[in-house]
Amino acid sequence: MVLLSLILPPILLLLLYFIVRPRPVTIPIKNRHVFITGGSSGIGLALAQQAASQGARVSLLARSLNKLQEAKESIRRSSGLDVAIFSADVRDHDAVQKAVNDAGPIDVLVVNQGVFVPQELEKQGLDEIKFMIDVNLMGSFNVIKAALPLMKERKDRLPASISLISSQAGQVGIYGYTAYSASKFGLRGLAEALQQEVIADNIHVSVVYPPDTDTPGFEKENEVRPELTKLLAGSSGSMKADEVAKKALDGIKSGSFTVPCNFEGHMLAIATAGLSPQRSFLMAFIEVAFVGVLRLVGLFFQWNWYKTIENWHAKKNRT
Repeated sequence: MVLLSLILPPILLLLLYFIVRPRPVTIPIKNRHVFITGGSSGIGLALAQQAASQGARVSLLARSLNKLQEAKESIRRSSGLDVAIFSADVRDHDAVQKAVNDAGPIDVLVVNQGVFVPQELEKQGLDEIKFMIDVNLMGSFNVIKAALPLMKERKDRLPASISLISSQAGQVGIYGYTAYSASKFGLRGLAEALQQEVIADNIHVSVVYPPDTDTPGFEKENEVRPELTKLLAGSSGSMKADEVAKKALDGIKSGSFTVPCNFEGHMLAIATAGLSPQRSFLMAFIEVAFVGVLRLVGLFFQWNWYKTIENWHAKKNRT
């Protein structure tokens, strides 16, 4: 009976695959318009450089015009290519709409803007919480609503993409990430529902889940992280912005819904797959076959985290 319960789900999945076979897709980048928010630094800038080097026409949107000009010059020096820049706050829908209209129809939209102020909920001001929700989540709605009508009307009808840059904190909650995780978890719900709404227009939605990434923003964040946050979140390691950008761009071009960036990310993607779309039969098979094992691994990590929290508080109470 136990053996049957282990082999039956993969067999059923194999039968389902032959009945409703997922269609592979390739989203071209060359000679297409890639529009990146939060594109003046970090992952956004690295994505812009890689997309431009692959022949894309790139537009960047960010708040700071000075940083945008620096990013534009950086891309020109590294690739000899020019990019368009637009200064706007993603919290201002009218400003975003104007920038999108000026940029022209978009083929690949990368919603990359994000802010993070780590703090325990009890100590964090509502203004900081609202700031993160407004930029990370509501800002994503503003950008997508501004771009979507023209994306649907594109003339070439080639596959298009909307990509949301989330975080591993959008897959699992961590101490000190209360507001940030809420804003990033929301992106997955947005993406899952949006994919159903736009698939008939040959638009493919991706959610990228980077770990801690070595960016100017991460350096500032590290300075104010609660001690427990450092203990718990530091175990997964960090990546370079260029590495994350390559993983993200590869995932976007393959039309993957879930785009992990490192080994831990792949494990989290399997453990939290739920009802998210899956285009790859191989990955679907792995998700079904290993979800039970990874639930056990996840429980081990959770128990370890809570033990760390308990020990930290005990030590604090003794001093």
